[in-house]
Amino acid sequence: MSDEIQLTDASFEQEVLKNAVPVLVDFWAPWCGPCRMISATVAELAGEYAGRVKVCKLNTDENPDSAAAYRISAIPTILLFKGGKLVQELVGLQPKDELKRHLDELIK
Repeated sequence: MSDEIQLTDASFEQEVLKNAVPVLVDFWAPWCGPCRMISATVAELAGEYAGRVKVCKLNTDENPDSAAAYRISAIPTILLFKGGKLVQELVGLQPKDELKRHLDELIK
């Protein structure tokens, strides 16, 4: 079972912006090769950071409003939120150790 939460435009505000826990949102699409490559890493991070960071995925094809609201022009894009505010944007394929470094900063 995955610890990731599948977001929709309808659930974005509640799951991300109104959450007391820091949130990682992976903006992706099924046709995107790099998105598929980073997907396993994001799933691993969801398990490793369970209880400390909420890890979410948002399919940009099915949920264009959230993608447009954050001006997502390239995927994969990972956005990090803390206290309902966007604090970091990472565009493109990211190595796991780089993502961990940003998450560790986020939860300090």
